[in-house]
Amino acid sequence: MKEVYDFLKAAGTYYLATVEGDQPRVRPFGTVEIFEDKLYIQTGKAKDVSKQLAANPKAEICAFKDGVWLRVSGELANDDRVEAKAHMLDNYPDLKGMYSAEDDNTQVLYFKDATAVFSSFTEPPRTVKL
Repeated sequence: MKEVYDFLKAAGTYYLATVEGDQPRVRPFGTVEIFEDKLYIQTGKAKDVSKQLAANPKAEICAFKDGVWLRVSGELANDDRVEAKAHMLDNYPDLKGMYSAEDDNTQVLYFKDATAVFSSFTEPPRTVKL
């Protein structure tokens, strides 16, 4: 998991794919943390992405760096604990102007039953289970 986290942090931006009905939706994200041995991301409950994940928790993220791309596929599970939200916000202090660990909008989600695949045009794909 640390390798996946390090890649996502170094890439800076990754793209989160969800579905809305039968329409795929993709948007850039940047928050990623390891908390209690799980890979977490953060968003706001007021956003469409939160509603999409509530309806269908299956998601995939993709990032690209130095000729290698990483895809992480699995289900995103909500964690409403203040401790999980605080951990994320402590590591992304710029978000504290919009979010709080105690508000009803801040949402942190972790991947469960996830698979990460590192790929490139020059090496065979390598799979990591999270």
